[in-house]
Amino acid sequence: AGAIAPLVHLAKNGTDGAQAAAAGALKNLAFNTDSEVSLSVTAAISPLVVLAMSQTDGAKEAAARAISSLAFDVDSRMVIAESSAIPALVDLATHGTGGAKVAAEAALKKFGVGDADDDVPDRAAKRRRISP
Repeated sequence: AGAIAPLVHLAKNGTDGAQAAAAGALKNLAFNTDSEVSLSVTAAISPLVVLAMSQTDGAKEAAARAISSLAFDVDSRMVIAESSAIPALVDLATHGTGGAKVAAEAALKKFGVGDADDDVPDRAAKRRRISP
């Protein structure tokens, strides 16, 4: 859990490459089953959302992948839903390039958005919270 704070700092303040690398490392940590680590990684959601809206395609993709990984955890999914991540992911799913688009769509599917017969942007724009 001690590595998370420096990774969050890099995701916020690093160079473009460092931000993408930090997001990738946070994605990997999201799969950790240790509840202390999971809770610490949840603190990275806000910086990851900012990164998903950045100008760098690699950083956008890495952030979307990290958010998607965090969304496997129910508690993290609640934090993500309460943040501005859904609109950022919808924007990436609609206007993103290559891997960023795919990663954003994968994340949105964890919220029940973007099923085969759904229009991802329209449905996601209407959903800002997780249904019970």
